[in-house]
Amino acid sequence: MKKITILLSIFLLISCQNFGQLKVLGELPGGLKEISGNEIIAGSDLIWIHEDGGNKSEIFAIDSNGKIIKELDINEKNSDWEDITSDEFGNLYIGDFGNNYSERKHLKILKINKQDLDKKEAEVEEIEFEYEDQDKFPSKKKDRFFDAESFFYFKNNFYIFTKSRVKDEYGKTSLYKIPAIKGKHTAKKIGDFNNGKDADSWITAADISDDGKKVVLLSKKNILIFTGFNNDNFLSGKAQNIALEHQSQKEGVCFKDNNTLIITDEKSGKEGGFLYEFKID
Repeated sequence: MKKITILLSIFLLISCQNFGQLKVLGELPGGLKEISGNEIIAGSDLIWIHEDGGNKSEIFAIDSNGKIIKELDINEKNSDWEDITSDEFGNLYIGDFGNNYSERKHLKILKINKQDLDKKEAEVEEIEFEYEDQDKFPSKKKDRFFDAESFFYFKNNFYIFTKSRVKDEYGKTSLYKIPAIKGKHTAKKIGDFNNGKDADSWITAADISDDGKKVVLLSKKNILIFTGFNNDNFLSGKAQNIALEHQSQKEGVCFKDNNTLIITDEKSGKEGGFLYEFKID
């Protein structure tokens, strides 16, 4: 009876909230309040998630209801893990490139080999990079465009979307490219996009569809779908701007299929902490 009462309370809580276009699939595990990225590996139904900087060096595989199926300890400090992606071989990559004050000189992406995903603990391979147009650490306040929370893998490269810390330019994001191989790389700038002036415009997650025809960027206030881009300058495409009726700190997005997104948000008080589905028209 106690279990039924708890479940009923959760249902009523969810029912009283307005999620707009977002379909709630489930509640995220209670102990994980700062989910910062999510990813589905090709051929799997599991959703891999992680928390951001200051939390334990762990990643989790959950089902479509939010239940933890696997836990994996990562032998690398969680300096500021901001997003997660995967390649066609089933390897996972964590973006350790959070850089609030544009002061970090050792930005990196951590590779977790597919064969280690069924273990309890995994070693990682580091891929280091720096931005080609950053020459001061930290940058002056008017030039703090080198934070990032978003990236994805595509055709043997990583594509990183920056997050602006400059007042009245919070919605500016720049697209950078580095090769997806071990070593130290210079991130080459490809393009820019402006999503607005206020902090709700920050770009917090990104992904590309399996067919390579759609790129999604996520913020607290909207979903951006880019199509018809030139080669890998994804920001050159037509941008569909989908305003979100539901306001929460959305930090993770990935494609479930070519027309379906999986979104996660952070838990803050009574807001957030859910796993959502969004259908692209």
